[in-house]
Amino acid sequence: MIIILLNLLDIIGILLALVIGAALLTWIERRLLGFWQDRRGPNRVGPFGSLQVVADMLKILFKQDWVPPFADRTVFVLAPAMVMATALLAFAVVPVTPSIGIVGNLNIGVLFFLAVTSLSVYGVVLAGWASNNKFSLLGGMRATAQLVSYEVFMGLSLIGVVMLAGSFSLADIVRAQRHVWFILPQFLGFVVFLIAGIAETHRLPFDLPEGENELGAGFHTEYSGMKFGMFFIGEYVGILVIAAMITILFLGGWQGPFLPPLLWFFVKTAVLVAFFILLRAALPRPRYDQLMALGWKLMLPLSLLNIAATGAIMLAWSGG
Repeated sequence: MIIILLNLLDIIGILLALVIGAALLTWIERRLLGFWQDRRGPNRVGPFGSLQVVADMLKILFKQDWVPPFADRTVFVLAPAMVMATALLAFAVVPVTPSIGIVGNLNIGVLFFLAVTSLSVYGVVLAGWASNNKFSLLGGMRATAQLVSYEVFMGLSLIGVVMLAGSFSLADIVRAQRHVWFILPQFLGFVVFLIAGIAETHRLPFDLPEGENELGAGFHTEYSGMKFGMFFIGEYVGILVIAAMITILFLGGWQGPFLPPLLWFFVKTAVLVAFFILLRAALPRPRYDQLMALGWKLMLPLSLLNIAATGAIMLAWSGG
């Protein structure tokens, strides 16, 4: 009974930390963008504009919850919940420290992560279709091609990590990096996973399913109120999940000298999140054909090259 209660507290703590962290990340992003673009950013509400998050959340909560009369109501309502739920569920197998986040310590943690993140595409696609809006439908179609394609490269980029660790368990992968972080022997895999992660969270410069310049707001054009809030929070939770997974798979997870494991995990994840935000400040959005060409003409060969090179080196190292 005590173990069950501790696990429940673990789950509740992680969920609260994710949702609060995602909300706080909206303020952090705007402050960092203001700093990098030589402007102030939010600075009116609260110290350094910190209460802007509260103001935005109150606005979303009290906005009219409107469903267009031409939309498929059931699917329209379920789609944003699906996006947010899959983003939160993906964190179930993330080992934050040796004692935190082990509730879902599956021996197939890598496969669980890939399976759950692949489900998020359904929420985006269904939102675009159920809205019965041409802009939303085009955004949903873009999401289908982009997310399904980059899931392939994301999965292939992790094969080398699994080969080196000899396990699909994320905790075992972290322990396997006690001597050297996998970013060194798996640098190609790291680059592919990073780019695929940006595309999976459809963040700039790969936010083509939203594409404000040509699609209004893309797949969530018809959404308002808390339903839009679910898409919004789901995107930021997705950023945290991808940053945490890169930390675990390539940067040694909670391991590091001097500092406590939780602090090491937080620092590594925070640096990656800041990098995601910097991309938004620095890079333009490519054309859609350029995005797909990057995936199939560059990412796929790099992923296969990484697998072949890892296998050859492991075979030569073992004396086979």
